[in-house]
Parts: sequence; structure tokens; C-alpha cells
Amino acid sequence: MLYRIICLAIGYLFGNFQTAYILGKIKGIDIRDFGSGNAGTTNAMRVLGTKAGLIVFLGDCFKCFFALLLVSALFGKSRPDLVYVLKSWAFMGCVLGHDFPFFMGFKGGKGVAVMGGFALGYHWTFLPAALLLFAVPYALTSYVSLGSLMLYGGTFLQMIIEGQMGVFKETSQAGLIEMYVIQGIMTFMAFYRHRANIERLLSGTERKTYIFKKNKEQLDL
Repeated sequence: MLYRIICLAIGYLFGNFQTAYILGKIKGIDIRDFGSGNAGTTNAMRVLGTKAGLIVFLGDCFKCFFALLLVSALFGKSRPDLVYVLKSWAFMGCVLGHDFPFFMGFKGGKGVAVMGGFALGYHWTFLPAALLLFAVPYALTSYVSLGSLMLYGGTFLQMIIEGQMGVFKETSQAGLIEMYVIQGIMTFMAFYRHRANIERLLSGTERKTYIFKKNKEQLDL
């Protein structure tokens, strides 16, 4: 259990690196006072522009990637049977740190860009699937929320399928179930935190987010 707590703490500490908040402060604003109020990629893109949004995405993506990389370096050789389980705990910690950062009054983002870091650092099979799961719905609709929900839901199913196919090699069945439970909890939390977006998607009033043209909420800073 100690290994799990350590990895959860590692993830949480990395998750507290709030790229959108830091970039907003450089621009002279608190990003949480504008747009949707979230300290994440989508709101940064809407409020600060595409370039800022991409910077935030990369920052939030790589903080999760580096957390998983550190866990692999610490436990990959000594506990190969647990390394994917421990990566799951680090991922959970990173999402919690991103969504509920202690130094920002526990008001952060929604953990979507963090999933990009998960796809990059968990197992190589997740990256191409993640690109398709997010990019296709977004390209067709311009709804970031729809791509985000597809990303979380699809990754959850992918983990179960690949786990039962033996992709995670030395991981025991008990370890696989632990991974599925963690990923399921994170997926449920992502859907819960997007509940207002889901209501707007169903009613046809969800806001679109554009990469190649100015969004309505963008500030002239």
C-alpha cells in the first residue's frame, strides 16, 4: 500500500503545476475569473487565444507524462508486476492535483489534457487511440467537451480490453481489476465534472471552441 500512496502523492504534486493559472498571471489575469472559470486548456484557448491554449495543453499533458515516467523509473525494475497499477495511482493523483490544486483553493481544471499525458506515458497503444478518440469528434463538431468525454470513455474500455488480452504482461488479474477500478473512477469523475457540458450538448447549446479563428470569449491582452 505504501507504494500506492507514494505514487498518488507524486501524481498530486505534479498535478498542482497549473499551466493555465501561471500563464494567466503572466498575462495579468486569473484565468478562473473569465470564460468557464476552469483553469484548463479549453478555457485558456477561449480567453487567451490558440497559442496560449496549446501551451497550456502541453504543460498539463507533460506534467502527467513526467509523473508516470518518474513512477516507471522508481518501480519499473523492482516491481514490474505492479508498475501499471502504480502508474494508475500516479494518474489518479495527477488528475486530482489538476482538478483540485491545494494552493488554488481546490479550484482547477477538468483533467482532460492530463489524459493526454496518460496516453503518452502509460502504454504505447493508448496514444494513437487517444488521438482518434478526441480528434475525430472534435474535428466533426468543434465541441471539446464531446472529444474529452469520448477520450475518457474510450480509454476506459481500451484498458479493460487490452488488460484481458494480456497487453500489460506481468500484471496479475487482481492488479488489472485495480487498474480498471481507478480508470473507472476517473472516467466517472470526468463525466461528472462535465455534467453541465453534457446538458448543453443534449440541448444543442454547447459552446464551440476553435483553433484557427478567434473565440468569442478571447480577450485582447
